Amino acid sequence: MERGLEDVKSILKKYGQEHLLNNFDNLDEKHKNELLEQINNIDFELIHNLYNSTKQKKEKNTDEITPIDYLDKYKLNDKYKYYESIGKKAIKEGKLAAVTMAGGQGTRLGHDGPKGTYDIGLDSHKSLFELLCDNLKEEGKKYGVTIPWFIMTSRENNEETVSFFEKHKYFGYQKDKNIFFFQQGELPMMDTEGKILIGEDGLIKLAADGHGGIYESLVKTHMTKKMRELGVEWVFIGGVDNCLVKMVDPVLMGIAIDKGVTVACKSVVKANPHENVGVFCKRNGKPNVIEYSEITDEMAEATDENGELLYGESHILCNLFSIDAIERMGAEPLPYHVAFKKAKYIDKDGNLVEPDSPNAYKFEAFLFDSFGEVDDMAILRVKREEEFAPVKNNDSAGVDCPKTARELYKKFYKL
Repeated sequence: MERGLEDVKSILKKYGQEHLLNNFDNLDEKHKNELLEQINNIDFELIHNLYNSTKQKKEKNTDEITPIDYLDKYKLNDKYKYYESIGKKAIKEGKLAAVTMAGGQGTRLGHDGPKGTYDIGLDSHKSLFELLCDNLKEEGKKYGVTIPWFIMTSRENNEETVSFFEKHKYFGYQKDKNIFFFQQGELPMMDTEGKILIGEDGLIKLAADGHGGIYESLVKTHMTKKMRELGVEWVFIGGVDNCLVKMVDPVLMGIAIDKGVTVACKSVVKANPHENVGVFCKRNGKPNVIEYSEITDEMAEATDENGELLYGESHILCNLFSIDAIERMGAEPLPYHVAFKKAKYIDKDGNLVEPDSPNAYKFEAFLFDSFGEVDDMAILRVKREEEFAPVKNNDSAGVDCPKTARELYKKFYKL
């Protein structure tokens, strides 16, 4: 039950956040209700603890990091067809769904709108959403099924994303039958004194809770329930900005089913030992991803007897989960990581402050932090040029940009 205004004041006083109502009387009725709803939805104890965590001294990492086994998709030999046949059977039986994480805006690309609506410059002028949809539909035809598609938006871009799909008649999908939209979670941003920030609209300044919030969002929005109703047992989760993502891969599915694991991930070998990417490893004996900032030069350059990098399997956000695993991981929030960002805000006197240096804490969870909860997982190495063409930067960066993604896409599809 939502708290009334007096109850809200009481909880704000308890956590030292009374300033959130400073401008309450100047808001119109709609914004007053929105602000109260925001406050009612905040877990203040969690926020209090997250702020306290920013003040704690980082302990020296004593985790034991060791290499993890992987399979190379193109060195499976006779096992390839074996795994493929298992996966094909499951796909034909309608056991696979696809989830696309599409909560971001195309700001870094100079695009005004959700990133998924961005045109990477192909002759067809298809958006990222349409390129992904084309692949899903093509694969569905092969197996005589429609792969259910779940798209995670954000509060910021949900309305515009849904309108975009509506305008394009959902690219042949049917809303609420085989295409579904749900929003990712958000957490308040805080200043260095632990005060929650108020944005320019007079409401609490919220930021997306990171791709690690995907599990909790799928459960809270009843998407996993919907998946079960559709007969889904396996869920592929990928990002919207990889225009070569293969969401339907019978070999990956077959490996997961055959090996009895609940998580199977794709990797590409690092472009060079010092490429700034997270890589798969074992942390204290459990599957994990180690960030590039944690890897020593010695570890980065270490090779096995075949000259392969010991820590060379890049995590490319192409992951397959059993629905049971998603529900288990979504039962409780993952640990949050803190980032120090620049954020505009309204001060206690009602003035807009535009800082020129970082001033606010943002809290986000990482999807791969859940990997440590499973005893084992399968990792399938695939070819970068066939499955990984991300659009993260503008063309001036020269890497992971529209130009490189476009070239890889055209080469792969022989356009």
